[in-house]
Amino acid sequence: MTAAAQTLLPGFVGTTLPDWLAARLRDGLAGVCIFGGNIESREQLRALTDAIRQANPHSLIAIDEEGGDVTRLYYAQGAPYPGNALLGRIDDLELTERTGREVGRELREVGVNLDFGPDVDINSNPSNPVIGVRSFGTEAAHVARHSSAWVRGLESTGVAAAAKHFPGHGDTADDSHLALPVVDLPLETLRERELVPFAAAIAAGTRSIMTSHILLPQLDAANPATFSPRILQQLLREELGFEGVIVSDALDMVGASGEIGIPAAAVRAIAAGCDLLCIGTENTDEQLGQIEQALLDAVADGSLPEARLQDAARRTSSLGRALYGAAEVTFTGSTAEPEFDLATTAEAFDVAPSVVVHAQRTVVAIDTVANIAVGTAPWGPAVDARMTKGDALPVVHGQLVLVAKDNHRRDWVRDIIDAARRDHPGTIVVDMGWPSDDRTYADVATFGASRHVGQALSAWLEEAVR
Repeated sequence: MTAAAQTLLPGFVGTTLPDWLAARLRDGLAGVCIFGGNIESREQLRALTDAIRQANPHSLIAIDEEGGDVTRLYYAQGAPYPGNALLGRIDDLELTERTGREVGRELREVGVNLDFGPDVDINSNPSNPVIGVRSFGTEAAHVARHSSAWVRGLESTGVAAAAKHFPGHGDTADDSHLALPVVDLPLETLRERELVPFAAAIAAGTRSIMTSHILLPQLDAANPATFSPRILQQLLREELGFEGVIVSDALDMVGASGEIGIPAAAVRAIAAGCDLLCIGTENTDEQLGQIEQALLDAVADGSLPEARLQDAARRTSSLGRALYGAAEVTFTGSTAEPEFDLATTAEAFDVAPSVVVHAQRTVVAIDTVANIAVGTAPWGPAVDARMTKGDALPVVHGQLVLVAKDNHRRDWVRDIIDAARRDHPGTIVVDMGWPSDDRTYADVATFGASRHVGQALSAWLEEAVR
């Protein structure tokens, strides 16, 4: 076992544990990250996590389950949760804490012990392509209160939270999966806004914090946050006093490794202060070997202090030991989902006063390419038809209800909406993403597109007729 192996958290292809990954776990690999493609059923997932833990009892078994649009447990059918933006609008801290607790309960039963959530970013830019409805809102104190509640709920189940994406990914117009966003803000603004929810999450007991692949030139002009000692050591460790595990966002993202490759990114991340490296979704034995060797070579040539690597390994192994009890829950095989009140969710929609709902309707969804964090999970209400870029509007009977996400962000979606409003007077335009401030392309804004929110929208349309 090497200290380098104890810092690595790969993904893999398939629904059973590959032999090569089992061997690395037996040799001390930190753990595994589970993605939607690794899950067929709850029974299969629990068998997978049992196999992981059999190979290494102290494995960190991580997942992205944010309780809304970003889901892995419900990747095939969409999540039964309202999501952060709606929780922020409902503004019931008990409900937010319950959501975190329900997520933790579900994860613990299937053997997952580390959740990459909640998202505590402040969505200060309505054109943000990657955060949006994953955020609790736009005001620091408000986001902080709900971040604390969600962390308390999750951590109460024995599953560790990973508040993300430090030091704040909300004020960007780029997706770090595809580019390196720049947040040109002074430290004073960060302290007053972006850092407030992270401080609250730390106070609430989050055992992990995930970094962001964003450049903050007024703090560190050379290094993205994941690679910045100034941001991770001085700001997160020293100023905010965080003592838990710092986990990198996925190193296969363009914002991290697009120019230097994953092995070099791994060295830079550990040197900067990361302890656990989320590698990506479809890693291989060869790739893990290259990353581990790069870390060992960096120690040998002095570019990575051995003490820093040992400290990272100590923190990850300590967390793995602390979370060992999360595997003790007996798997019941229950398929019962958490239930949230549809009317409460619908009351948090933003509905224009001019909206009139007719009894006869044609509901059409406009499918756009989701960001990588959301992936291809189903979204929205039951519809009569779906369309995408280049498609003609289908035949409409009665009132047209046009449903999409982040409507203002795409020229071609705006063109479809403009044509629909012209050709079908009385059209209702629904935005299930984060709408523009002026709501030009959102007669109804739902602030979420999970399965639960889609059901709430369908129920609201029925009720609104009366």
